[in-house]
Amino acid sequence: MNATQDRYIAAPGTAPLVQLKGIAKYFPGVVANQDVDLDVLPGEIHALLGENGAGKSTLMNILTGIYQPDAGEITIDGYAKEFATPLDAIAAGIGMVHQHFKLVQAFTVAE
Repeated sequence: MNATQDRYIAAPGTAPLVQLKGIAKYFPGVVANQDVDLDVLPGEIHALLGENGAGKSTLMNILTGIYQPDAGEITIDGYAKEFATPLDAIAAGIGMVHQHFKLVQAFTVAE
């Protein structure tokens, strides 16, 4: 048995559950995101990797309604969405769990 046998793979032609097209976000003197596209198909797991300041958090803040894009479109299940607030994103089934190092107390190696 290999890893591909254990996971779901979307059939060719399956529409993305989440699609970002041409997303851009600008701050004074900073291009945080420019012309970003991202498709997430059913069963897929994605990681956004990049150095500090690359725009990863900004992109996720757009997807979760914290920021609004200056350009581009968000599509959820084939429907164009505009998230004015995080509550709008939550209503569409989009949320984010932020990394927090203090969720549990420190353990020793033996523990």
